[in-house]
Amino acid sequence: MIACLRLFSALFLAALLAACASSPSSSLGELPRTPDASIEQLLEQAAAAKSPDKAALLRLSAADQANRQRDPGRAARILEQVPLDQLKPAQQVYASTLSAELALGRNQPKAALTALSHPSLQRLGELPVEQQIRTGLVQARALEADGQIMPAASERVFIAPLLKGPEASANHEAIWTLVAALPTEQLQSTSNNDLSGWLSLARAVKGGGTLEQQQAAIDTWKAQNPQHPAALQLPAPLAQLKALTSEPLTKIALLLPQDGPLASVARALREGFMAAHYQAQQAGQKPPAIEVFDSSHLTSLDDFYRQAKASGVQLVIGPLEKPLVKQLNSRPQLPITTLALNYSDAGRGGPPQLFQFGLAAEDEAREVARRAWADGKRSAAAMVPKGEWGDRVLDAFRQSWQAAGGTFIVAEHVDQPVALAQQIADMFQLRNSEARAKSLQSTVGTQVAAQPTRRQDIDFIFLAATPQQAQQIKPTLVFQYAGDVPVYATSHLFTNSGDQAQYLDLEGIRFCETPWLLNANDPLRQQVTVQWPQAAGSLGRLYAMGIDAYRLAPRLAQLKTLPDSRIDGLTGSLSMGSGQRVERQLPWAQFVGGKVQHLPDTPR
Repeated sequence: MIACLRLFSALFLAALLAACASSPSSSLGELPRTPDASIEQLLEQAAAAKSPDKAALLRLSAADQANRQRDPGRAARILEQVPLDQLKPAQQVYASTLSAELALGRNQPKAALTALSHPSLQRLGELPVEQQIRTGLVQARALEADGQIMPAASERVFIAPLLKGPEASANHEAIWTLVAALPTEQLQSTSNNDLSGWLSLARAVKGGGTLEQQQAAIDTWKAQNPQHPAALQLPAPLAQLKALTSEPLTKIALLLPQDGPLASVARALREGFMAAHYQAQQAGQKPPAIEVFDSSHLTSLDDFYRQAKASGVQLVIGPLEKPLVKQLNSRPQLPITTLALNYSDAGRGGPPQLFQFGLAAEDEAREVARRAWADGKRSAAAMVPKGEWGDRVLDAFRQSWQAAGGTFIVAEHVDQPVALAQQIADMFQLRNSEARAKSLQSTVGTQVAAQPTRRQDIDFIFLAATPQQAQQIKPTLVFQYAGDVPVYATSHLFTNSGDQAQYLDLEGIRFCETPWLLNANDPLRQQVTVQWPQAAGSLGRLYAMGIDAYRLAPRLAQLKTLPDSRIDGLTGSLSMGSGQRVERQLPWAQFVGGKVQHLPDTPR
């Protein structure tokens, strides 16, 4: 039979289907057919089969049927009875694809990719189109689950011409979801014209600072790429974006304290905010006018709003002070749409004109839970500082972790460094191990050489700690025979000091952090740190927050109307959560050999 090649054009799909309908070549072997029999009947037939090839085909059919009936455990047990190396290539592809599907069901994307690396996959293009689609889709899903977003998008673009109907539409939307999740610096052209078109579309949309600029960018891109699949069928989020309307933003009030305990924080926010404003001016945009108000001497919020409204203000950015944010949140209505730079108490709904944005540690705790679950962890312990802040962070982590289905085992509240060794020993029940050794020694009456052993039911530790605390905790874990337990931390342990000795003390710890501190190549960051060198350290998170507040200003209605939309900010990937609170999701890094090593993203 003439080999069925994987195609790039849907024009040849009918011919492909016809060609693949005939019997495959003897070197490829045949694929299992969709059976009419039950799993039990198939297994009985396999046991009675006169040839190993026939038995293998029947068992592959039975395993596949068990998986489709949502019994992956049984499917895996049946598949184990099939000798992969003794199969013909078509059957090896089929078995490897099924093995990958089962691995993904166990949240093991690396195992799925390993299954799909079998040499038989080199002949996938010779198999019927249905098998090409099935294998291609599981490959794309495995790559995405492993954090390989660009290869996942490339695989989906590759198989797109083979798809029809709802399957084609779902794949189309999935391609956009993937490319839209890529950082701007990764949206570069490739040798694949269709994929390059998707990347340039994402780059165009991300480049628009306002809704109107995004809509214009989509129109320009469509005119330049009229035959691209995304031009012929605009992805649903972009179609919704095109349908939105908004009033141009011409004046913003920046309400921040100039005196008092929050003055230095407000200064960094204000400098970041104005840096973004000047960047927009330099880019030839027509940014809104900015009027600065001092909240530290504010006597009445009502007086402020009257003055702002009389001045033509359409949007208020601020206040920063939590008591003022609580006041605003308690009101039924506000006269001007407001983006507060702090959060009121959780659980209380505010007026429809109030949005809230801040660097909440709770966001990072939830991000740790998300990442650890995506990495296949299922049971957690935690170490947090004593006090109200540590309690809040721990509650956020525990709620998010348990909501995902994770098991929370134990928490230790860190206070005095001298108590660390005992706390970690208690967490891992090392004293129980020592007691068992002493009991055995007493029983046998001779000296027993026994190394303490830790409990084995903790998959990882959630850590929220200062740099000084973290530098003590990691070596103590090693000393207490728990150095192999993965540690996932919030950004609070990272100062971006570049101190190799400090980083070595944190060896192996994974932590989430703002793009601002992890990406020194961002052009605006480079400009800001030249003028304000302190923005390169931990204070830089506040500069990033000021920049993101500026970028959020014209996009609040978009985030509210399209809850699945996101903005790639310098404090994280920003979206609108419940109560009109802006939520952040952060990239990840790890301390390796005294350096900070970026980690690939995982699906959100």
